[in-house]
Amino acid sequence: MTQHIPTWTHRQSTRRNWYEIILVLGLSLGASAVYSIVALLRRLAATEALADQTATINQPLAQDAIFDLVYQLLGIGFAMFPVALAIYLLWTPQSSPFRAIGLDFRRPLRDLGTGVGLAAVIGIPGIGLYLAGHALGITVTIVPTALNTYWWTTPVLVLAALRAALEEEVIVVAFLFAKMRQLGLRPWVIILTSALLRGSYHLYQGFGPFVGNAVMGVVFGLAYQRWGRVMPLVIAHWILDIVSFTGYAIVASLAPGFLPGT
Repeated sequence: MTQHIPTWTHRQSTRRNWYEIILVLGLSLGASAVYSIVALLRRLAATEALADQTATINQPLAQDAIFDLVYQLLGIGFAMFPVALAIYLLWTPQSSPFRAIGLDFRRPLRDLGTGVGLAAVIGIPGIGLYLAGHALGITVTIVPTALNTYWWTTPVLVLAALRAALEEEVIVVAFLFAKMRQLGLRPWVIILTSALLRGSYHLYQGFGPFVGNAVMGVVFGLAYQRWGRVMPLVIAHWILDIVSFTGYAIVASLAPGFLPGT
């Protein structure tokens, strides 16, 4: 009888890990990936060429400025619940999940420096890949923000960038890596799975962003595999999205036509 206990326990643990992965992804970026695939199929079925279509990331949610702000903040806040769930599911009696995944401030200067370096490594080639993809007709015109200019616009865009950074890096890297390791999967399988998931929920932007984000996923996955800290990835992602969200209007005014859609 005792010989079957470890096997039964292992099966229960494996089943639970899969359930937790499905639940967290189903409430967050897994659902986004499914919607993104459907959106791409719809774009491909349209008569308009892919490069002539537009994808807007941050859109107004109400005509009135105050209610737009309220809806923007609500959207950012509620998006953090799947992140909180992922962190909660990593909690053990032995250690804090924040410490386990490196989402803390134990190494602020090192994490900041590493994050800035990762942002440069990903961001500079990313612009070129976007322009090349749009020129080849495999990437839609991406408009990072269509928000009207209010006193709260920039702070909200910075918060939206933080939301995306926490959501993607905590769930797609830290949480997924921890659960897939518990399932006994090899490191390269985990990194590739995480990278493909990252690329898939960007498919609504076309094939170029899928490739670019998948490559980013590989780089971030290797970094997390080596350092065991998600904080540098969050910082890098936050920087990239802040530059993208807030810099679009600046580029449009200073260099019209440099980016598609400006």
